[in-house]
Formats: sequence, structure tokens, C-alpha cells
Amino acid sequence: MLQITDVHIYHKGLDSAVAEAIQLLSLPPHSHCISATGAHGLVEAQKDSAFKSTLQQFYWNLPDGMPLVWLGKAKGFSQMTRCYGPDFFSALLTKTAHLAEVKHFFCGGKEGVAEQLQQRVAIKFDNSNVVGTYCPSFSGMKEQDWQQLAGSISASGATVIWIGLSTPKQERFAIELAKRVSVHLIITVGAAFDFHTGLQPQAPAFMQRAGLEWFFRLCTEPNRLWKRYLEIVPKFVFYGMQDLLRSVLKKNA
Repeated sequence: MLQITDVHIYHKGLDSAVAEAIQLLSLPPHSHCISATGAHGLVEAQKDSAFKSTLQQFYWNLPDGMPLVWLGKAKGFSQMTRCYGPDFFSALLTKTAHLAEVKHFFCGGKEGVAEQLQQRVAIKFDNSNVVGTYCPSFSGMKEQDWQQLAGSISASGATVIWIGLSTPKQERFAIELAKRVSVHLIITVGAAFDFHTGLQPQAPAFMQRAGLEWFFRLCTEPNRLWKRYLEIVPKFVFYGMQDLLRSVLKKNA
């Protein structure tokens, strides 16, 4: 198993992740939590041991960014590919479009975004099996809110819940929700909702391949993101190199 900064990272590639997720959908529901995890998540995990414990509870942490892929390959996992949250979302929505038993529920985004996404995936991915949407309160969820959401999900018959919030909020949200519902998958995909509805532009493919999506997003939302990336980028380089050095020393011991 691939570990990066003490967090297990999925290493088999995007195609395998999609295929295995579809297999999980044929098994009894177990509310498996899956996170599209990038540098932001791993830096947060180093700052907050409780959040690291949250990621360690996830069934999979998909390598959402190229830096995780590069580290994984440096550790010998040559088959790794990026499992970008928006790509995993589009692949699974497409593959399950005509599987009537697979029902999706969208949770997250600003008011109205999940509803827009529901309409969008029916056109873009030919998938009309979206059975519910929910916009969590930005002031936090109270117990009655959790009960209302869990009841809506149960009544809808949803098998896959997609959560489009920010890290670390979405991962904590997923773990709390998993305690209250019985579904097959709960998947956190960050800004995928905004990308697939067209509310935010995606970085060009060459910037994504070069690991520069963070720079593109910084340029498009400088006021919101400059503090985040000023912290994340240097810290991830430090933690990643430290982790790789430990791995090399352990291998040669």
C-alpha cells in the first residue's frame, strides 16, 4: 500500500478506480468514503492530527494532483496516474448512466449549484439517475440538519453521494454522513461541481499535466486563494521531500 505522509493513497490509476468503484456498487451498501485528495489535504493532515485520522478512515484517497503521482512513482508505484476528482466524477457518471439501480445524490456547492449540476449531467453524461440534491449550511450542520439530510437520502434510494465542498470540510462532512446513512459510496470531489456546471474554468490540460493547476486557480481567484497556496505549495514540497527521504532511508537500511 502506498503511504504519503502517513496517509494511504490509491495507486492503481483512474481506470482501475472507476472499474473497482462500479464493482463496489454491486455489493451490499457499506457507505465507503472516497476522497479526491491533493496537496491541500495532505498539508492539512500534517497540521491537524484529527484530520489525518479522518483521511485514514477513508476507503480510498485518490491522488487528485500530479505531485502525489510523482511522489508515488518515486516510491516505486510506476502504474500510478492522476485520479482527478472531476475526471472520476465524469467517468463514473458516464459508466453508470444506464444502470437504473445506481442512483446519485449531489451534496454541496452554493445555493442552486447542485440543481444545476443535476440538469447538466443529464445532458453531458446522458445520466438522469440523480435522485436528490442538498446545499449544506455554511454556518455548520446541526443535528436536525443531519437528520433531515439522512432522511432525504434514505427516501431517495441513493446509492452514491457526491460531496462538492472544500478540504477539509468535505472529508469531515463525509465521515459524519457515513454514520447516518446506508449507501454504497460517499465521494468528495472538491470543485468538481463548479467545473462541470461551468461556474469555474478548468486549467488547460498542459498545466494540469505539469502540476500547475494550483497556479491557474490562483490566477482566476487571487483574492480567495493566495493565502491558501502561499502556505500549501512550500509546505507540501517540504513534507513530500521529507517523506521521500524517509522512504529511501528505510529501503536502504
